[in-house]
Amino acid sequence: MNEWEWQLLEAKKPVDDLRISGIEVRPGSRVRLRPRSGGDIMDIALAGKEAIIESIEQDYEGKIHLGVVVDDDPGRDIGLMRQPGHRFFLYCGRSRTAASM
Repeated sequence: MNEWEWQLLEAKKPVDDLRISGIEVRPGSRVRLRPRSGGDIMDIALAGKEAIIESIEQDYEGKIHLGVVVDDDPGRDIGLMRQPGHRFFLYCGRSRTAASM
């Protein structure tokens, strides 16, 4: 990552909460995952699962992603420690108001 990309990331305001289908969510909120149709195999595997929002992230293009930890994941504790492999990221859109999850 070059200096310009770091500056773009640092200039982003942290996202503390988000509205999904009219409901306000934040880290710690419990959700049922409903990935958009036409996704990949992970979207199919995660559909209908209950999870907790671990983080709300905004990339340097302004896209919002939710980092979630699935309740029935045997490595759930690893995900809560922000370790790779047990946090899943779902794209929510370009603004603080996402269409659906």
